[in-house]
Amino acid sequence: MRYSYYIVDVFSASPFGGNQLAVLPDASGLSTEGMQKIAREFNFAETTFVLPKNDPQSTCRVRIFTPKAEVDFAGHPTIGTACALVMKDHVESGDPARLVLEENVGPVTVAVSVQDGVFHGELTLAGKIDMPPGAPPPADLAVVLSLQAADVSQVFFAGVGLPFCFVQLTSKEAVDRAAIDRGAWKKKLSGAWSPNVFFFAGDLKNGGELYARMSAPALGIEEDPATGSACAALVGALALKPEFDADAYRLSIRQGVAMGRRSDIEAVARKEDGVVTTVGVSGATAFVAGGQLELPRGFS
Repeated sequence: MRYSYYIVDVFSASPFGGNQLAVLPDASGLSTEGMQKIAREFNFAETTFVLPKNDPQSTCRVRIFTPKAEVDFAGHPTIGTACALVMKDHVESGDPARLVLEENVGPVTVAVSVQDGVFHGELTLAGKIDMPPGAPPPADLAVVLSLQAADVSQVFFAGVGLPFCFVQLTSKEAVDRAAIDRGAWKKKLSGAWSPNVFFFAGDLKNGGELYARMSAPALGIEEDPATGSACAALVGALALKPEFDADAYRLSIRQGVAMGRRSDIEAVARKEDGVVTTVGVSGATAFVAGGQLELPRGFS
């Protein structure tokens, strides 16, 4: 039994940067258990499985797996899957091509365009930002990140389909110096609303630039080169603050640098009458490889 796959690098204009993604463009017949085994075999941050659509208005159904678990939504797999399907002519394409992917979080719209020979994807979500109270104190996150309390400016929870604990640090140097203390993480964060830690430094003004890293031990991701879902949640959460009264709030996020996989992510939140209506992230996708999985008879 053979299943085709593609490997793309997301949030990078050229191969060997950004965040790796494996895409199975036709995963019909695979069980949830089988998908999890394949995701574990690729061992990328995520692997996606494209299935027939349920809604006639959609393009296809997409399921997303980390090496340990299925997730309801993630940014780089959504953009990378849409770009891969357009690159390899699995969908009719315009310029831009508009795809609606059915994910566990609901329908996600992705516009795919080609700019100077480079494929770019921009995903858009309804602006419902989950922001529960009760985030851990900054001192606790300093311990989790092996930093000093003075290195941490603020901590808050937010999510759009996938929850994160956001930690603003005082400097880029502190971001590079941070290291997850697994014992402290287990004690102080593993049972929290979100155990996934996105830590960053930079200018939070409209149009500002951030330098970031992300770790999600519970999902089997020691460090993620690019985390689109976190960037969407971050820009949406910050846009909710009353001091941001413009119609659009934008951030540029650079991630994955210390890993040797630089990722460049653009994030935007749009507002009407002080309410966030949509959030989105965008970036380039580069094709790396394609092939076939040879699965044993009876595998599903």
